[in-house]
Amino acid sequence: MPRLPVKKLRKQVKLLLLLLLLSCAAWLTYLHLGLVRQGRGLRQRLGDGRDGEKLTSVTDGQGVHAVPSTQRAEDSSESREEEQAPEGQDPNMLFPGGARRLPLNFTHQTPPWREEYKGQVNLHVFEDWCGGAVGHLRRNLHFPLFPHTRTTVKKLAVAPKWKNYGLRIFGFIHPARDGDVQFSVASDDNSEFWLSLDESPAAAQLVAFVGKTGSEWTAPGEFTKFSSQVSKPRRLMTSRKYYFEVLHKQDDRGSDHVEVGWRPFLPGLKFEVIGSAHISLYTDESALKMDHVAHVPQSPASHVGGRPPQGETSADMLRPDPRDTFFLTPRVEPSSLEDVLEPCAYAPTYVVKDFPIARYQGLQFVYLSFVYPNDYTRLTHMETDNKCFYRESPLYLERFGFYKYMKMDKEEGDGDQEEVQRRAFLFLNPDDFLDDEDEGEPLDSLEPTEAAPPRSSPPSPAPPTPPSPRDDRTPRRTRALSWAARAARPMPLFLGRAPPPRPAAEQPPGTPGKVYVTRVRPGQRASPRAPAPRAPWPPFPGVFLRPRPLPRVQLRAPPRPPRPHGRRTGGPQATKLRPPARAQATPGGRESQARTLGPAAPTLDSNSSSEARPVTSFLSLSQVSGPQPPGEGEEEGEDDGAPGDEAASEDSEEAAGPALGRWREDAIDWQRTFSVGAVDFELLRSDWNDLRCNVSGNLQLPEAEAVDVVAQYMERLNARHGGHFALLRIVNVEKRRDSARGSRFLLELELQERGGRRLRLSEYVFLRLPGARAGGADGESPEPAPAASVRPDGRPELCRPLRLAWRQDVMVHFIVPVKNQARWVVQFLADMAALHARTGDSRFSVILVDFESEDMDVERALRAARLPRYQYLRRTGNFERSAGLQAGVDAVEDASSIVFLCDLHIHFPPSILDAIRKHCVEGRLAFAPVVMRLGCGSSPWDPHGYWEVNGFGLFGIYKSDFDRVGGMNTEEFRDQWGGEDWELLDRVLQAGLEVERLRLRNFFHHYHSKRGMWSARSRKASHTGVGAS
Repeated sequence: MPRLPVKKLRKQVKLLLLLLLLSCAAWLTYLHLGLVRQGRGLRQRLGDGRDGEKLTSVTDGQGVHAVPSTQRAEDSSESREEEQAPEGQDPNMLFPGGARRLPLNFTHQTPPWREEYKGQVNLHVFEDWCGGAVGHLRRNLHFPLFPHTRTTVKKLAVAPKWKNYGLRIFGFIHPARDGDVQFSVASDDNSEFWLSLDESPAAAQLVAFVGKTGSEWTAPGEFTKFSSQVSKPRRLMTSRKYYFEVLHKQDDRGSDHVEVGWRPFLPGLKFEVIGSAHISLYTDESALKMDHVAHVPQSPASHVGGRPPQGETSADMLRPDPRDTFFLTPRVEPSSLEDVLEPCAYAPTYVVKDFPIARYQGLQFVYLSFVYPNDYTRLTHMETDNKCFYRESPLYLERFGFYKYMKMDKEEGDGDQEEVQRRAFLFLNPDDFLDDEDEGEPLDSLEPTEAAPPRSSPPSPAPPTPPSPRDDRTPRRTRALSWAARAARPMPLFLGRAPPPRPAAEQPPGTPGKVYVTRVRPGQRASPRAPAPRAPWPPFPGVFLRPRPLPRVQLRAPPRPPRPHGRRTGGPQATKLRPPARAQATPGGRESQARTLGPAAPTLDSNSSSEARPVTSFLSLSQVSGPQPPGEGEEEGEDDGAPGDEAASEDSEEAAGPALGRWREDAIDWQRTFSVGAVDFELLRSDWNDLRCNVSGNLQLPEAEAVDVVAQYMERLNARHGGHFALLRIVNVEKRRDSARGSRFLLELELQERGGRRLRLSEYVFLRLPGARAGGADGESPEPAPAASVRPDGRPELCRPLRLAWRQDVMVHFIVPVKNQARWVVQFLADMAALHARTGDSRFSVILVDFESEDMDVERALRAARLPRYQYLRRTGNFERSAGLQAGVDAVEDASSIVFLCDLHIHFPPSILDAIRKHCVEGRLAFAPVVMRLGCGSSPWDPHGYWEVNGFGLFGIYKSDFDRVGGMNTEEFRDQWGGEDWELLDRVLQAGLEVERLRLRNFFHHYHSKRGMWSARSRKASHTGVGAS
């Protein structure tokens, strides 16, 4: 038996290892060449490839080449920030948050190229889209397949002189010579330049860009402002062409431009704009219609699919809610619920059947419904700029804020003293004033002080008048400024005048007129000799008063240092800010005071015209004091020489202040606390159709009321079925209030059968008031109906309203007129197909009324869409919305089906079919959902906009009711739209139908361009109404 030559193998081990490595290299080369022939290069990190570049690749889970990236070994991380695929657009945006990741459909094979393509490149324009960042362009619903305009450009330097648009420029670059080339891009605002290794769009990578936030920009030809503008050197060859792509976003400011320059990688050379001699088209689009998108390249820079944008949303409405998918739960058979409640007639008093109403007055007869639980349709994220939900005016909130809802707590040690620092001028109740924000110590009370004596007579001392016992007990109620507590005296502050002084009968004979100021607490006294000079303080929010006899009041004054001559200061608080008030000075006293105070004392000339000037009062800090006339408060004593009482002396001491130029910062009380009660602003709203506030959501039904109604119904349900159902959750309760006869409720409950199956209960009930009678013959049912039973305690009891049951299997027809809106037609059909796929509901139809569209074949697109049912109607002539809607309704044969007058630019929630069916009852109810109109640059997954509270263009109604009211007004609205929805609403209400008005979650109207919208002739302007356009 031959033995293994182990010794020889040990000697040749190096040769064997070399042979093994060569065999592996040959095998890998064979595999690589085989894959290259199939169009997919196997690019692994095997070190530095051609031209010193590292070849890397990212593939998805299915092995599809996803995000190729080519980067030199020495590239910095800055140029790799955009190497991964940017945020893609999910074509299935029907269900936000629930879209799955789709495989990226990058373009690997380019269309055939021709020599005549040289000299120009493709240009796609996306108009009327706000924002200055390229990321804003990628959030456009139609990017990149459906631009607003397709055209060409002859050089890589474009300046349309327009605003709010985005550009996508793509094609091939033909190098002028072999070697290393540097590229640079300049633009206003942001831009990106992508370049491929070859002619394949799938291999494109970001090489240069200007900003990412939308605030960066450059001047024309400024190629070196940012480090990101200039690319690394790229090795190019003249024998090959390279795919490139430029993305540019312009907002509504600046000089719009974008240009791409290049230069050989040699020192001292400048960038030159790439001209027509070195560019060529990607493909010729001149003969293609706008719905032909198979030729549009999809690259890592511009593609559809992928993962939708992630992150925390700012709108509460986008958060999951059981209402969104409750329609998928099997429904309890309505036949098994007929005997649960006793039948009763239903005839609400707010129905205006045959009531003559003026043109467009029907808006005032539409009422809102209450909803429980909170559906978060209130646009809280939009209330930074729009606070119309609160009753206060925007000017009021800007000046005063929400302090009137706060009650400041007392400071420690002030329990025995009355709190007078309140929110003056905000409440009629004096106990609701705001605390002082500028003083560390609170004010004590409001004290009168004596005015200046007449000019001809010298100041004569007067004995101080001690306060009465009543003044000591209730100082606030006996003060001259206690205007809020006196019922017999009107409220002068809100009438624009200061409170009048005391009547003459209440003053001792010979007492001069009093000036009403604020007195500090006892013990805080100041010198009467140095009145503080006036300082130009900024205006404080207050109420302007026009006093008759009172002088001009200065609100604030500079702080003062300790007084000289050993005078009493009354504690450290005496050096704080004291806004003085000046007493009425006589002509004689003016000279004496100027002589006493010296040049630092301000004269009283400015006060001579105070009767014609407004006086601003503080809301929080209202310490006002007045200086004494000359002769008062001299060195002879502190208690003599004053013509008034002790209070006058104390008030005069406040006038002392620091020398000019020395100021003290306002004290901030970080330890201030306050009391506040729970405020339910929903209770302040009414069910009238509020046409002023477009950010408020649906009215909120109190929880106690909703739970009480549900408890009554479940009690009757279990009594009828022997406890067969158990309540799992209250999903939705809607209430329409009628204060005269009762309230109608729509109950949507999640129940569980005894066997374990979960079911959906969705029924209308009526809570009839005791003693309420149904209306006349118009509201009564054909057969006499028994009255609803009333509880022994007199409380209303539930009953089943006759002829108010909705059908789950009714057909819904979406009627949409279109003309030259290819990208929106494609999007609408895709949304309808996704709605059918998600819900599995085949009981709806799409009817498109086409007014000779030229940009696409609408009928072919309708046939290609995966819809359960559809109809195509072709009309000639100019676009007419009313005529198109009427033609669509006429094409419906079943009078017992629902027609939904729709618009083309709508994003539908998955529950739209269920919502239409629930709120449309033949002969009773029509449905006008409120749509959220998105703003410029906004999208359904980041909604910013407002509720279209004025528009009734989206309208659901049974065809029999639509025919009964007369249909659309095609004569008056022949060549215009805007107002036809209001005119239809008037006739629907006059026919005796209720119009249900609710804001639907995730129901959006896309922002779209209106330039050249219908390719129609100039139409007459209409300002009468707002349609859903």
